[in-house]
Amino acid sequence: MTEKKTLEALLASAEGKTFLFLGREGLFTHEEIQRFLKKHGITMSKYLEDTVVATIEPLNLNPVEEDISNDAYAKKIPSFSLDAFEKVLSKGINDDELLMAIKLSNDQERVFRLLGNPNLSEALFVKLLMMYTWHDNEEDNREDRDTIMYTLKRYIDIKPNESDLHYSYLTLRRLATEATNPRLLQALIGFPNFDFLIRGKEKVTLRETIARNTYIDQEVITKLVSLRDPKIDIALAANTASEQALLQTLLAKDNATIHEALATNTSIDNTLFVALLQKETIIVQLLLWFQPIDTARLALVDTQGLDPDLFATIGANAQLEPAVIDTLIDRDNPMLISHLAGNDTLNHAQLEKIYAKGIKDSFQFLASNPASSVPMLEMLYLHYDEEEIHLALATNRRTPEHILRELFARNTFEIHRCLASNASIPLDILDILKVDTRLQNELAENPILIKGYETVLDYDKKAVQF
Repeated sequence: MTEKKTLEALLASAEGKTFLFLGREGLFTHEEIQRFLKKHGITMSKYLEDTVVATIEPLNLNPVEEDISNDAYAKKIPSFSLDAFEKVLSKGINDDELLMAIKLSNDQERVFRLLGNPNLSEALFVKLLMMYTWHDNEEDNREDRDTIMYTLKRYIDIKPNESDLHYSYLTLRRLATEATNPRLLQALIGFPNFDFLIRGKEKVTLRETIARNTYIDQEVITKLVSLRDPKIDIALAANTASEQALLQTLLAKDNATIHEALATNTSIDNTLFVALLQKETIIVQLLLWFQPIDTARLALVDTQGLDPDLFATIGANAQLEPAVIDTLIDRDNPMLISHLAGNDTLNHAQLEKIYAKGIKDSFQFLASNPASSVPMLEMLYLHYDEEEIHLALATNRRTPEHILRELFARNTFEIHRCLASNASIPLDILDILKVDTRLQNELAENPILIKGYETVLDYDKKAVQF
């Protein structure tokens, strides 16, 4: 028996021959297929001629076409699916030639049809997406709807039982958030600027979402800035991808909301840091919470002579250099020490140094801190029989099991509330707490139950696939 040639091999060796096409065309028109075959010296036909060396068939044929297909099979003429042929044709597209032809003709019908081709490279797909003309005057245009669907299907992986998400405009927000290709993000700017409702209260636009994406490059940023949208300015002010020159320009707008966004941007330089230290209390507080603080920045903060309670919030900062932490622990500010005691970026030695200061208000924060050592948690439980300590230990995932059991046995509702969201709670206790309908909110946050729910979904997914 002779081995059947691949379609690629047949195309390379069938000059002067004919391909028989049955059924309706798919992603490519008759003319496009003809031009592709002509490059190989091959003609196309709808009839079984003597020169036919291959048949190209879709899944569905009418009775007459079925008969022709059977005749070709009887003659041992190799058959290939239309899908396989379209994949080969897609690989053979010259991107530059195609794009130039479309630009010259502004053939929107062709652009739309090509966007529906899943075999195109990402680079070509994105360029075509930028060339697509949206129907701004029509509220629900079918081609616009399909273009969004083509985009989502290409980039968003979803569970089989959630296929409707590919047809939802809401999924665009997920794409704009997760996309890592700047050119795709640039193409998304051209989409209708949909509004998305976040957590039932905050409205965020598509372009604002793009402006928050850290994978935007200078070309995308320039396009976003040109839109002159205040919400986009705020998003860019908080984006670590924004260059310092742009951040300085945004600072000069003297807008309090932009200043707040800048204060949360961990890429700002010391010039911006000092400028923001001169702003309102809320902006200074955001700086103290979010910015990486080294000894040089700590010195800049110290020169401001901040109110001790305001300065104390720096202790909750997750980006304090170790040397800064050691310096802060030595300071005489009880509220600062309490904030540091609850900061899980501190090491055991630093937390033990805080305990040694003997500031009782800080003990409950040490008890709730998962960075605290087990011996410290046990010591706090044994030596401080106080409600604040008990509640803090009940929330801490590092609290030893025997303490969690003893806390549960105290049978107080407030302790049970804390235990209900603890990822380290023994399963038998969790089963008891699950019965209490008052704990639904806390139980919904428990990683054990969240993981179990995801496992059920994964099982359902496999069942659907089976």
